[in-house]
Amino acid sequence: MKLSMERGALLRAMNRAQSVVERRNTIPILGNVLIEAEGDQVSFRATDLDIEVIDKARAMVIHAGATTVSAHTLHEIVRKLPDGAMVELSDDASAGRLEVRAGRSHFSLQTLPREDFPIMASAEYDCDFSCPAPVLRRLFDKAKFAISTEETRYYLNGVYMHAATATDGPVLRCVATDGHRLARIDAALPEGAERIPGVIVPRKTVGELRKLLDDDEAIIAVSVSETKVRFATPEVTLTSKVIDGTFPDYSRVIPTNNTRRLEVDAAEFAQAVDRVATVSSERSRAVKMALDEDRLVLSVNAPDSGAADEELAVAYADERLEIGFNAKYLLEIAGQVDRENAVFLFNSSGDPTVMREGNDESAVYVVMPMRV
Repeated sequence: MKLSMERGALLRAMNRAQSVVERRNTIPILGNVLIEAEGDQVSFRATDLDIEVIDKARAMVIHAGATTVSAHTLHEIVRKLPDGAMVELSDDASAGRLEVRAGRSHFSLQTLPREDFPIMASAEYDCDFSCPAPVLRRLFDKAKFAISTEETRYYLNGVYMHAATATDGPVLRCVATDGHRLARIDAALPEGAERIPGVIVPRKTVGELRKLLDDDEAIIAVSVSETKVRFATPEVTLTSKVIDGTFPDYSRVIPTNNTRRLEVDAAEFAQAVDRVATVSSERSRAVKMALDEDRLVLSVNAPDSGAADEELAVAYADERLEIGFNAKYLLEIAGQVDRENAVFLFNSSGDPTVMREGNDESAVYVVMPMRV
């Protein structure tokens, strides 16, 4: 194998490959990226046995072929090369080395046989549809903060993607929860997605998927089966196993009878919560919200470090209410609001609270209160 390609294109491909590869591997081949060159194209394939990413790029292929080399080492070499450099990769199979040349720089890297590289079996997908990148980006970006990190509840370690029925018709829905907060995000159901099996997309896959969704013009081809999910553009294919578990019935924890309504400027609210939480040495310290007519007082009382309070003008017309929340959870939920105003719906100081973006019901958040 011998090829030449521009440093920027090679760096983009290696960025995706090395982020999938785990830094510590008991199986050496899993630390490598499989490079396959043919025609005028080169593909870079990396896997951790749960996720596989294939990145295709244009290249001047002098001799077709394939080899595997350490993903992190090659990525670091390319990252440190000057912008605009032409990089030549040539494989000496008999010596088990990959030669990397750029200008006056030369590196010789150890390779492993391509035959040893595990290829993720292609699945028969139950459902195929296409979705604009901004739609998928919104669904996953607004849900992922609520993914659980508790390994014992492994079925909560991802985003549950499925078809559902909302008040205005069928939707593609993403839900995440860790038991303390919940995010439920809807988008119009794409054509062909009616038969989508409900799947839990793992946290790491959600992070890798985000890199595909930056291009607002991109259309993502989505394929789903009960065991795998695949997201693809013409250049990049991301395939992942899904979490083998049953996502809980989240509809039971979304309150429907919360009638006390608070409307507040989302940016002002987030900044005020951040300021009063400064006196707390622990980010999880409860922030108390004291609500009276058109008035909200946020306060923190940390006996070991001090106290703080701040008053905000709000729209609230119900009876007086005092309720406490984890400051970190409040900030994360407030950070999801794209519109000017956030709407909180309360029942009592001991019941879950609902938060929406204005009157938009396509994004609903639930947060559990704390004792204050």
